[in-house]
Amino acid sequence: MVQAYILIQTEVGKAAAVAREISGIPGVTQAEDVTGPYDVIVRAEARNVDELGKLVVAQIQAVSGITRTLTCPIVHI
Repeated sequence: MVQAYILIQTEVGKAAAVAREISGIPGVTQAEDVTGPYDVIVRAEARNVDELGKLVVAQIQAVSGITRTLTCPIVHI
């Protein structure tokens, strides 16, 4: 299982709506609108890195109002 945080920038005023929509996507375990350089932070999980990439590109980035994403895989050192 691969887990990651996905940092999302949105159009002005769209953070809450984006977080709500993303929270319903399978594989997303948490989606919160936040303040700072990013507007939404998502925690997601997938079976492998390829599945994680598909989740981000095909589903999360398709949500209206998103302008940029940054995916940060979780590592256990």
